[in-house]
Amino acid sequence: MKSGIKDFRVKAGDAVDLKAWPTRIDPPYATKTEYKKSLAEQVEKLSNLQELLFATHSNALLVIFQAMDTAGKDGAIKHVMSGVNPQGCQVFSFNHPSATELKHDFLWRTTRDLPERGKIGIHNRSYYEEVLIVRVHPGILKAEALPPHLEDDSEIWKKRFQSILDFESHLHRNGTRVVKIFLHISKDEQRERLLARIDEPAKNWKMQVGDIEERKYWKQYRKAYEDCIASTSTREAPWYVVPADDKLTARLLVSKIIVSAMEDLELKLPELTGEKTQELQALRKALLEQ
Repeated sequence: MKSGIKDFRVKAGDAVDLKAWPTRIDPPYATKTEYKKSLAEQVEKLSNLQELLFATHSNALLVIFQAMDTAGKDGAIKHVMSGVNPQGCQVFSFNHPSATELKHDFLWRTTRDLPERGKIGIHNRSYYEEVLIVRVHPGILKAEALPPHLEDDSEIWKKRFQSILDFESHLHRNGTRVVKIFLHISKDEQRERLLARIDEPAKNWKMQVGDIEERKYWKQYRKAYEDCIASTSTREAPWYVVPADDKLTARLLVSKIIVSAMEDLELKLPELTGEKTQELQALRKALLEQ
């Protein structure tokens, strides 16, 4: 694990109290110019690693982003993935489930959008919504039309955590590395960002009435996230709690987390067999003769 991100990784089995995790740290850059240089270096590393991932075509990387509203998921994805070949990256966002999706188990709709071998998959929100917003708003659970004995099960969240753990273990065993990032924003900073959406015309389109309503459930969401992160952070599929009050710091940390996960795959270009080498030499000769 690279220095600078290990302090934000949640160890398997640890309890999580988000009030004890910082939403702001001293910036790992002195000036805006230094930030841009640092991010550019990370983006270049990620681009090179993505090319190796695509060339080997045996692994995949799934990066999950979860956060309270306005925490900066879209911006982090945009800036950190800016240098990656679009052919090698797939980004999916998950909002309210459709009528068809509600007819299936809670993992079904996101499973359809897992990254292919050789690609990086980004899930902007994910199956974790099923133990977060659904837990805070039980009415959503009723809409899923579960059998009565499941809907009324007092251990439904514990069982869903187990389903997620089993699912992520399955992905890991089959070559898909999973990294989960929680952008940790303070309630005060969220208020400032929501005010900016109202006061700045260019941001008006982002503002939704529901954004204000959801703030009433801040404590409930915090508790749901604490339980979720503590129950599902594993050695193979860790959670990172990234301080997000400063967007630039968050983006640098996210870039380092993703680069580190890619480096851990120890990717190498496929070795050429003698037969393949002879084939290439024959092709070279044919080209020169044309």
